[in-house]
Amino acid sequence: MDPQTLDSLAAAYTAAPSSELANILVKSYIESAQLEQAKLYLGDIDTNLAETTLISLCTAFAQDKDIEHLSKVAAKLDNHRFQVYLDTLEQSEHGYLAKNIYQSLRLSHPELKTAARDQHFQLVDEKIKLRVIDTPNTAEVLSLTHHRQPTTNFSDVVGLEAIKKQINKRIILPFQKPSIFQRFKKKVGGGVLLYGPPGCGKTLLARATAGECNASFFNVEVADILDMYIGESEQKLKAIFDKARQEKPAVIFFDELEALAGKREHARNNATSNTISQFLTELDGFSQQNDGILVLASTNVPWAIDSAFLRPGRFDRMFFIPPPDAVAREAILKHHMTDRPMTADIAFNAIAQKTSGYSGADLANLIEMAADEAIDETIETGEETEITMKHFTQSLGQSRATTTEWLTTARNYARYANDGGRYNDVLDFIKKHGK
Repeated sequence: MDPQTLDSLAAAYTAAPSSELANILVKSYIESAQLEQAKLYLGDIDTNLAETTLISLCTAFAQDKDIEHLSKVAAKLDNHRFQVYLDTLEQSEHGYLAKNIYQSLRLSHPELKTAARDQHFQLVDEKIKLRVIDTPNTAEVLSLTHHRQPTTNFSDVVGLEAIKKQINKRIILPFQKPSIFQRFKKKVGGGVLLYGPPGCGKTLLARATAGECNASFFNVEVADILDMYIGESEQKLKAIFDKARQEKPAVIFFDELEALAGKREHARNNATSNTISQFLTELDGFSQQNDGILVLASTNVPWAIDSAFLRPGRFDRMFFIPPPDAVAREAILKHHMTDRPMTADIAFNAIAQKTSGYSGADLANLIEMAADEAIDETIETGEETEITMKHFTQSLGQSRATTTEWLTTARNYARYANDGGRYNDVLDFIKKHGK
């Protein structure tokens, strides 16, 4: 096709794009060895494009190592046509490209993959290849994952007085006075699950509990446990528990527990179920003594945790960490305003009354917003400005409580799936505060 006719077709396509015109343009540009021009119309070609043209396209892109456009063309082929194309290609002068094309596309387009072709090209999926692994070196695991964390104490936890009293009675005293509990054959340690809406201090409370117990604190991140290779997640869990047992008394803290202990019926594969089983084994201390080991965990979705974790002897103690009450909100506001320039007219009590349902994180964000208002005023006036009640009033109009959605969901579970009164604390909180 002559260049003038091609230009006319290209103009017609620009005015009214269609797959028919795209097919003609791609075929014509390929025949005239104008690969770059052909690329412009690949998005609209359809499966009616001649097989010879598709073969020419795939081969040209493979030679050019242009996997992106090669994938676009392959997506237009059904499995049969793709296999025929590979057979044809292998018998041509470009036969050496057949394996490269198939290997490049078999993962991005799994519908084009066949067991026979995999065997023919001697290819094995990395996803299912088993790797022989040694038992991880415990020191390397702990160094890599930054498990050891500094602790704090209850003086740094604003509010939550009732929860702190319960934790002191049920968790801290057994660590501080083990002889009393040993006399009554009660073990020191166990599992405790902190649950509630995000941003209400679960992680801080866990660190403070470890500090009050005067114990080593191991903060385990989910990303450091889960591994793509079969068997390694279980080995890492075991290594962490083994290290904690060597440094009794110790507190192991798992944030976002649902990622490691979700319901097994929702597990995507056997590897996930194996990790859950290993976790349960470590909690039981079947082959090791877990005396002096406190396993703390937190979650925003306790109803997503596998029920096996919540039976006696594992995470048998659950504490609901609610949004702070008015007194706690006032204290949190004052705490976050420490060392910030502010005027004396700020009525923290009034702000606390207007922020019902706000989490600690919400309150910290409210202060950041008020600080932004003060900074904007400083820039506009050219004079140094302190944070005032006016800035808080402006910020209150732009902020909202982020716990409402969680409380709505939790209320439904507490009403209709409250096995053994597990969520009674949630119902009491909602009844008291009318959430």
